[in-house]
Amino acid sequence: MDGPIVVVLTVIAGLFGIGLGAFGFFFVWNNVSGKRMETAKNDASHIVEDARKEERRAIDEARGEAKRIVSSGDARIKEADGELRERRQEVQRTEQRLSNREENLEKRAANFDRRENDLTTKEERAAQVEAEFDAMRVQHAQRLEEISNLSMEDAQAELMRRAEEEIQHELALRYRDMEDEARVKADDTAREIISEAIQRQASDVVSEATLSSVQLPNDEMKGRLIGREGRNIRAIEKATGVDLIIDDTPEAVTISCFDPIRRELARLALTKLVTDGRIHPARIEEMVAKTEKELQDTIRKTGDQTVMEVGVRSLNNEMIHLLGRLKYRYSYGENVLQHSIEVGFLAASMAAEIGANVRIAKMGGLLHDIGKALTHEVEGPHAEIGAEIAAKNKVSKEVVATIAEHHDDDHSSPESFLIAAADAISAARPGARRDTVEHYLKRLQALEEVGMAFDGVEKCFAIQAGREIRILVKPEDIDDDAANQLARDVVKKIEQELTYPGQIRVTVIRENRSVEYAR
Repeated sequence: MDGPIVVVLTVIAGLFGIGLGAFGFFFVWNNVSGKRMETAKNDASHIVEDARKEERRAIDEARGEAKRIVSSGDARIKEADGELRERRQEVQRTEQRLSNREENLEKRAANFDRRENDLTTKEERAAQVEAEFDAMRVQHAQRLEEISNLSMEDAQAELMRRAEEEIQHELALRYRDMEDEARVKADDTAREIISEAIQRQASDVVSEATLSSVQLPNDEMKGRLIGREGRNIRAIEKATGVDLIIDDTPEAVTISCFDPIRRELARLALTKLVTDGRIHPARIEEMVAKTEKELQDTIRKTGDQTVMEVGVRSLNNEMIHLLGRLKYRYSYGENVLQHSIEVGFLAASMAAEIGANVRIAKMGGLLHDIGKALTHEVEGPHAEIGAEIAAKNKVSKEVVATIAEHHDDDHSSPESFLIAAADAISAARPGARRDTVEHYLKRLQALEEVGMAFDGVEKCFAIQAGREIRILVKPEDIDDDAANQLARDVVKKIEQELTYPGQIRVTVIRENRSVEYAR
């Protein structure tokens, strides 16, 4: 490669020199004459000599550059050869790995084929065994039917019947064991919490009926209350909405009304009229209007005092007013406001003991009977009425739920259950409620009828003022497990069919007696 480049450069340099010489010759020839010819020749020779030197220098530089180019090309060729060898080795290694994988896949495919053949053989054998088993089962079933004189359907029905009996027996035993275990664990704690709450929140018992009486200074006042042709008594009854009973009772008149607010209004107005002595229709209307205003103020103050006493916040004026109205409302002879305060404190005490929300329990207990303030004006259960009133007056949803659920079996929160328990505790205290003899006897009779409605019951007695029912069963018809189930069934029927204050305990007694005579 070095020879051709040098030849080319030499030729180029020669041609360059010849050109320069010819250029110089013509230049001298055309521009000099005579004596200057010699000088021109000398100059031309110098020019030629310089051109030859430049030619040699250019040739030397060209040769050096050519050598550098050649050496650089050799290095690149060597580098390319190295990379090519590395790539060839990598390709060989990759081919080797692919070859190994292909061999492994072929081995696995062979194993899979072998396993598939084995599975096919086993499936065929299993199908054969299953067919033989089915045939043997049919033969055995036929043989059993011949021996027992029962068809397959009859045998299955008998087996299911016995299985159900065994399962029911087992369930009754387990239920009894679980009930006993839960009772042992829970009785002490529950008794402690409830006893402490009752002791801390005990209150006086107040009872009142739907009749009020007003004392008179003398019997002459009765005639003045009646007035000429009865105009005064008619004015009183019209203004207050009550029935005024004037009979032979000495120095007293009776006010009859189911609405406690109207009855209290009439009592206060009559007391003021008797004290004032001026009794005529105009004075009656004036005194009733004045008394009604004073009564509303008293109701409002009572509501404010109740809220402050219990420590409840965020109730608006309408809810406070309704709480004040409960002061004049009685249920089974029990004052509803005092009962509500007691339930609020009881529920809050139990909530604090078990870690429930004390605020919700206290407010829900105080408001649980708020619907009774309007039961004389709105139809429906007081729990539903109270929940609607509380919801309309922006009471929290949790408290509204406790009001609606305090007479239900299902409770959406622990606070709701606590309020129902506190309500039952407050109502079940001895002397908290009273009932008429007629209603009392009917309730006892209804309890005994519920107990006698079940098979196997021999006798039934309602005791403890209707708070307990004891059932004597026939031991030959009902065993111990069935007695436990009977107690639960009686409880469910009482809850579904009867209305009663507090709670009722159901006791089932099973007794075996063996009697012999020595002669």
